[in-house]
Amino acid sequence: MTRATRLWPLLTATHRYDKSISTYRRGAGQTIEAPILAYLVETPNGRILYDVGCDHAKIADPALRARHYDPAVFAFGAPEMGEEQCLPRHLARLGLTPADVDVVFVGHLHFDHAGGLRELRRCGCGAEIHVQQEELKAARSGEDVAVFADELLDQAGRPLPFTVREGEYELTPGVQAVATPGHTAGHMSMWIELPTGAPVLLCGDAADLQENLDDEVAPGGLWQGREAQAIASIRKLKALAAETGAELWPNHDMDFFRRLPAVRGEPS
Repeated sequence: MTRATRLWPLLTATHRYDKSISTYRRGAGQTIEAPILAYLVETPNGRILYDVGCDHAKIADPALRARHYDPAVFAFGAPEMGEEQCLPRHLARLGLTPADVDVVFVGHLHFDHAGGLRELRRCGCGAEIHVQQEELKAARSGEDVAVFADELLDQAGRPLPFTVREGEYELTPGVQAVATPGHTAGHMSMWIELPTGAPVLLCGDAADLQENLDDEVAPGGLWQGREAQAIASIRKLKALAAETGAELWPNHDMDFFRRLPAVRGEPS
C-alpha cells in the first residue's frame, strides 16, 4: 500500500501568550510558551507542507512589527522567530529547496500558519496551495483579526493562486484531509499513514494543547463563537484516532513537541 514515508515536525517560531488563547474560558492569567509548527510530509508522490508559519519580515522589521502586532490587538506581542527558523532554512538542512515542495496544505489562514506563503514563493516554491473555500471566504471578510490581509496576496499584490477545496479529500494515498471547523470557518487537520508505527493525526489548531483533547475544551479563539462546533471537531479527531489507532498531535503544546522525534518514518 502506498503511504507517506517520512514526517518532520518543524519549529518555525515560539509565542508566549495567555493560556486562555488556547483553552476557551480557562487559564486566564497563566502565560504559556507555544511552539509554532509546520510539518513536512514526504510521500512517493511528492512532498506536502502542512502550514508554513509566520511572515518573518513582520517580526524582524520594527516598522512592520509595530504595524501588524499592534498591542491594542495583540496584547502579548509578536512571536519570537529567527532567520534560521524560516522554512527555506529548514528545507535546506534537509537537503531540499522550496521548489522541492509539491503541495502546501494550509490548515487555516491565521498569521502563524499562513504567513510564510509569500517567502516560499519568492524562494522558488511553485506548489499548489490548498485551502478550504469556507476558510478563504472568512479570511477575506476581514472579520478575523488573526488573518493578515496582505498574506493572502503575492509580492505584486495579486491574490495568491489558491487551490480551493470543499470538504474532506485524499491528498495522496495515506494522507487524508480531515475537516475540523470551529477555531476557524474551514479549519482542516491531516491524517497520515506511515510505514512504521501508528498513523499520525495532525490536529492543527482544532487542539492547541493536550488539555484540549483530554478535557474536550475548545481552543480559545473561535470563529463567530462556535464553541459547540469546535468541541465536535475535537470529538471527531478522538474518534478517528480510536478507529485507526492514530496518535493525536496537538499543535501548540511545548511539552508535547519536546517529546517528538526529529523525524518519523523510514530512515533516510
